[in-house]
Amino acid sequence: MTATAPPRRVPEAGPDSGKSAAGGRLRPRVVERIRRGGLPYLILLPAILVELLIHIVPMVFGILISFKNLTLFYIHHWDRAPWSGFDNYKAAVKIHQPIGQELLHSFWVTLSYTLLSVALSWLLGVAAAILLQDKFRGRGLIRTIFLVPYALPAYAALITWAFMFQHDTGLVNHVLHDQLHVTSSKSFWLLGDNAFWSMVIVSVWKSWPFAFLALMAGLQNIPRELYEAAAMDGAGVWQQIRKITMPALRPVNQVIVLVLFLWTFNDFNTPFVMFGQNPPHQADLISIHIYQSSFINWNFGSGSAMSVLLLLFLLVVTAIYLLVTSRGRSENDV
Repeated sequence: MTATAPPRRVPEAGPDSGKSAAGGRLRPRVVERIRRGGLPYLILLPAILVELLIHIVPMVFGILISFKNLTLFYIHHWDRAPWSGFDNYKAAVKIHQPIGQELLHSFWVTLSYTLLSVALSWLLGVAAAILLQDKFRGRGLIRTIFLVPYALPAYAALITWAFMFQHDTGLVNHVLHDQLHVTSSKSFWLLGDNAFWSMVIVSVWKSWPFAFLALMAGLQNIPRELYEAAAMDGAGVWQQIRKITMPALRPVNQVIVLVLFLWTFNDFNTPFVMFGQNPPHQADLISIHIYQSSFINWNFGSGSAMSVLLLLFLLVVTAIYLLVTSRGRSENDV
């Protein structure tokens, strides 16, 4: 007799068996989908977390403080500071009150400073980039020298300029008065109206190399054949710049002007290093004004409200600028 193996018991199909089989098939698909589409987000996750910790969380915290009457008396227990609502904002925008008048004056000084600095930096950057496009001996050295202000540490450069603008021992007065005899007497560059112009000079000196570097990179993308064809057609240098160079640099200029405007309008290092905590009235930029309101007068609620108003202003200006420039670019493309 031959022994026969007992029949195997086939497990009955239950309601969970289909789920487990489907789950087994879906897991590789989900993992593969995450691996394909989720890898960029995974790589960006550390940057997003750092952005939250450095910018978003402090910004939200500052907005919350702007609605509180947070002064020196509540600095140790800021959460107990009384809720003031929109009182800090109302005090900042009332131009007939002392706080509003000082803020408005600081706003106009900052706007004038920004427009002059951005315009001069852009003009110098365009001129230098165009002049250094043609090859000649020493071009690389001149390019390197032009980029030195952009490469120097900001505080070291500003401290040097502050020493140069000193009344008695400064290099500026030594050259203008003692050597060239341009001025009848030594000028006070860090006081009065001259403080504004000295601040503009320093801002242009440290900002224009950025415009020069970006424009020089943008000029590399313009084919030389366009200039050769224009020259054969009889176009002069100015016609080539106006008809070829500037239209081709429009996207680069859009970014340069916006970045320089935001950098300069928020500039804090220049007045703080050159003039200290209490700059002259003519050099009272809005950034240093907010600093004084918060850390000198110990009114963090008012300073935070001014910061929020500054943020809203820059957001509106940026949106309008991008809308206008983008519409102009689209019309030119058509």
